[in-house]
Amino acid sequence: MKPLDLSLHLVTDRNLSLGRDLLDIVQAAVQGGVSVVQLREKECATREFVELGRAVSSLLQQSSVPLLINDRVDIALAIGADGVHIGQSDMPYADARRLLGTDAIIGLSVESEAHAQAAEILDVDYLGLSPVFTTPTKCELTESLGLEGVASIRRLSRHRLVAIGGIHHENISAILKSGADGVAVVSAICSASDPLQATRQLQQKIAV
Repeated sequence: MKPLDLSLHLVTDRNLSLGRDLLDIVQAAVQGGVSVVQLREKECATREFVELGRAVSSLLQQSSVPLLINDRVDIALAIGADGVHIGQSDMPYADARRLLGTDAIIGLSVESEAHAQAAEILDVDYLGLSPVFTTPTKCELTESLGLEGVASIRRLSRHRLVAIGGIHHENISAILKSGADGVAVVSAICSASDPLQATRQLQQKIAV
């Protein structure tokens, strides 16, 4: 099996897509070099979520980019996604793993050193550090980890780390130097005037 490339996640948000079709943005991001697509729909009806998930999954079949579903294990099961990303208030990791199986990719959000320490006993595929910087897409989280928080979690965690929150091409290098293995972005691609070029610019910073 090809090693999981966590370098650049696209986390989707149709509200930030400037009225454009989400599939067009995902296609551009894949062409630009995104390594993981996470479909996030916080206010979507279940039937619509399933239909959208199947459309994204079909688009990604021609690539090696895995599809993760944010929060909803049931949607991941229904459409045969590659895995899920779950938060601290979502389905417990053990239940998600039991339902999805050993081959599924499961990421877990952590918002503090305490969360990261508690995750040491779990065989998650990665931890999502959230948020590194303040961001309107994570308005329910009032405290950001900052670069020091990333470095502190890197020192205590055995897991691969993916940073999210306020990330753009100008701060990626500092985040990776602090210990993250990859980054996840929302508006940096979804709200970009040219999502293809924006993704390429992000990947260029990661590759340095």
